[in-house]
Amino acid sequence: MNGVVLVNKPPGPTSHDVVRRIRALAKGARVGHAGTLDPRAQGLLLILVGDATKQQREFMAGEKEYVAAIRLGATSSTDDAEGKITAMSNAQIPMTNAVRRTLQSFVGETAQVPPAYSAVKIGGTKAYEAARRGKPLTLKPRGVTIKEIELLEYRYPALKIRVACAAGTYIRALARDIGKKLGCGGYLSALTRSRSGNFLLKDAVPLSSLTSQNLAQHLLPSTAIPSTLNR
Repeated sequence: MNGVVLVNKPPGPTSHDVVRRIRALAKGARVGHAGTLDPRAQGLLLILVGDATKQQREFMAGEKEYVAAIRLGATSSTDDAEGKITAMSNAQIPMTNAVRRTLQSFVGETAQVPPAYSAVKIGGTKAYEAARRGKPLTLKPRGVTIKEIELLEYRYPALKIRVACAAGTYIRALARDIGKKLGCGGYLSALTRSRSGNFLLKDAVPLSSLTSQNLAQHLLPSTAIPSTLNR
């Protein structure tokens, strides 16, 4: 059994939970994924089965696209709704034109500090492990590339955007930085991955629909994979 399964991950399970589920259905085949989705996030998760796991690095390098809901007027210790939320007092409500200008200022190559609660390692220690112990690591900015940002909806404090970005971009950090630049604070309240490379969420199968009997029907053959890695 070899190929890629496009899974529509619901909020709740971790990416590794999904891998374990597919591994049980695949009955012994090697299984991995091509890009973590946080537990609260939903949407497209590429599950690699059999020989496709050998191409994991190529799959992970594909451009990603997300729909992100951002809550303005507050900050979070984790840059999402999971953390300690602190309201920003006396924050001015940004006008729509200011929001548009701010969003476009992030398009292109930019420096981004990963979230304190992330899997980034320093000296073998993961940032989220250190943060949970109350000793957060000092994380250095990393270069990321934002291809597009589109304003979908805005009614303060709710902001919804579409983001196309290169691999390695933290949307939680982007939400934090947008709020900071607007002067009102912000954190990621919901996230949906809609594309990975040329694979689309609309073609994905709900995780709950997969069984050992139908898994093979949802495998994209390895011969069809190389042409779909990048948009």
